[in-house]
Amino acid sequence: MRIQLSDSFGYKKLLLFTLPSIAMMIFTSIYGVVDGYFVSNYAGKTEFAALNFIMPFLMILGAVGFMFGAGGSALVAKTLGEGDKQKASSLFSLFVYVTVICGVVFAVFGVAFIRPIAALLGAEGDMLDMCVIYGRIILYALPAFMLQMEFQTFFITAEKPQLGLTVTVVSGVANMVLDWLFLAVFEWGLVGAAWATSVSQIIGGTIPIFYFASDNDSLLHLTKFKYDGRALLHACTNGSSELLGNISMSLVGMLYNIQLINAAGEDGVSAYGVLMYVNFIFLATFIGYSTGIAPVIGYHYGAGNRSELKSLLRKSVMLISVCSVCMLALSEVLAKPLSLLFVGYDKDLYELTLRGFVIYSFSFLFSGIAIYGSAFFTALNNGLVSAILSSLRTLVFQIVAVVLFPIFWGIDGIWLSIVVAELLAAAVTVCFIVANKKKYGY
Repeated sequence: MRIQLSDSFGYKKLLLFTLPSIAMMIFTSIYGVVDGYFVSNYAGKTEFAALNFIMPFLMILGAVGFMFGAGGSALVAKTLGEGDKQKASSLFSLFVYVTVICGVVFAVFGVAFIRPIAALLGAEGDMLDMCVIYGRIILYALPAFMLQMEFQTFFITAEKPQLGLTVTVVSGVANMVLDWLFLAVFEWGLVGAAWATSVSQIIGGTIPIFYFASDNDSLLHLTKFKYDGRALLHACTNGSSELLGNISMSLVGMLYNIQLINAAGEDGVSAYGVLMYVNFIFLATFIGYSTGIAPVIGYHYGAGNRSELKSLLRKSVMLISVCSVCMLALSEVLAKPLSLLFVGYDKDLYELTLRGFVIYSFSFLFSGIAIYGSAFFTALNNGLVSAILSSLRTLVFQIVAVVLFPIFWGIDGIWLSIVVAELLAAAVTVCFIVANKKKYGY
């Protein structure tokens, strides 16, 4: 059964349509976890710390692809809702080609300046060298990585979420197989992990190019296009919340690393790395759902169907609330076995990670509604509100908390800061949704 953006969505249809997007995000997170597992267990503790230390900087550069995907797909979905398929494909093509150009420019910049940037962030000695080696190899594939992030959203807008999931699975399996081959068999260490990730990103970014450039039955095609600066600016401003969110998370990740390396050395950075891997998997459910439903919201907004917008919001809040409680329970159960899996070889590091895990898990109660709220307003083409929600959640609240809380509660304050930040973000999100009810009619 093919589900269309124009359909009316009950709970079953909503889950069926968003499930490929959820699975896609979860699988992307899982193969990142596998990457970390192989580095931690086959390369070493310092290598694992270096990977987690430089990753936020790499994610900042790659986040531009997510910006074009989120902001661009909202505009494309709205255009489809207005009935202009030809213009939708033209806009889609414009966003894809601009992403490629940006990817090349950013990759050159990153390769040239990664050493001074890593040193500025606090890396030194062997860890600095490892950050540079890993980062440069990853940057070679940056244009493909940006496209991979962008196409995750556009596959849904094209009514091909299953195909997007297939591409993600192929890319992820390639990464995991190459991790095993390069680290466990060839013993290439961190270099092997970097090449495994780069190859998988190239696969994930290029397969969609061939698909959308060929004859297909999706709503979108890569075609000739007219440069539309206004549409490009609209996509950038509307997707700025996703860009700011990713940049903010990376900046906050750097701040967490600085706080932890001062408080607990490399062990603190490694413990935080484990929590981030698990965090990515759990939040991937919320991100996947929000990404999957955003084109539906954009379509019905463009079509002026306010009753469906109201129904989508009500059902989404219910699903996210149930999922949040289940995630808290699951994370508490998995805290010990996952800590053992990653860092069981070091008793002190294991105990530090487990302690952080138990406290950090409570953030999952509140993160879902904040993530959905930002995506909801992006889909409504209200980039300003979306950006405010995203920046408050991922930057302002977390920075204030992670700077102040360790003063009173030490390392526990670092883990607690994310819980309080997510709680505040959820409260602000609810306020914005209520305040804009009359404007959008949901």
